[in-house]
Amino acid sequence: MSLQESLNKFKQQQEKCQSTLTNIAARAQSSKPPQPQKTAPSSSSAPSKAPTAIKFSNDTERLQHINAIRKSPVGAQIKRVIDLLLETRQALTPEEINEACYVDINANKAVFDSLRNNHKVNYDGKRFAYKSKHDLKGKDQLLSLIRKFPEGLPVVDVKDAYPSVMEDLQALKAAGQVWLLSNMDSQEDIVYPNDPKVTIKVDDDLKQLFRGIELPRDMVDIEKELQKNGMKPATNTAKRRAMAQVHGITSKPKPKKRREISRRTKLTNAHLPELFEKLNVPDS
Repeated sequence: MSLQESLNKFKQQQEKCQSTLTNIAARAQSSKPPQPQKTAPSSSSAPSKAPTAIKFSNDTERLQHINAIRKSPVGAQIKRVIDLLLETRQALTPEEINEACYVDINANKAVFDSLRNNHKVNYDGKRFAYKSKHDLKGKDQLLSLIRKFPEGLPVVDVKDAYPSVMEDLQALKAAGQVWLLSNMDSQEDIVYPNDPKVTIKVDDDLKQLFRGIELPRDMVDIEKELQKNGMKPATNTAKRRAMAQVHGITSKPKPKKRREISRRTKLTNAHLPELFEKLNVPDS
């Protein structure tokens, strides 16, 4: 008998029991002898209470929910189990999984085989457990792993290693031990080790591209370009210039003080005497 047929039969039995008990209560009420009415001192009388109907616990919705889960696609059931394993971080038996999320692994071979061969699940023959890409237990192991990837490690590869891994990443960044940057194209966070001893290899194409970019000569234009790319400039040249104009301050280049040369001055270009032909050296 299927689960839906059992539900229908259970519902019919509940309705029948409710009807029977209602009839019994009605017959018992009609068979009681009439009670003598008591004389009340006041003219108003309290309204009579209706008999309380007997209620049964209705588990139909829960059973329907379980039935819907077990009839859902295999992929949906697998995701439900993996989410449970990720949340609990415990090794669970099929019976414990069934009790927690209503996925009956033993009764569904497709779900069982898919979970056993899933790269995010570890199965030891009895229990299922969540398996991250990198087996890390804390911040020290996380930092050691990042230092093995001087060209950058995607954060998505470690974000499920253990529950507090993202907090540890921010702590390492605040301590200056790693760089946490975002890829503008893929919108993916990359973490880099901030270790002076690490040698980072830069492609020649990237070097050429960097050297070929001509920066604007005006600092205001540089700040505008930074803002276009989502970066906040450390300076505000336009505001500084506006404030200078309000206060009547003009930014004039300071004249360089000409250095006088005496006979004691050390000449580094002494092998080029033609440079000093027109130089006036005061008498000592």
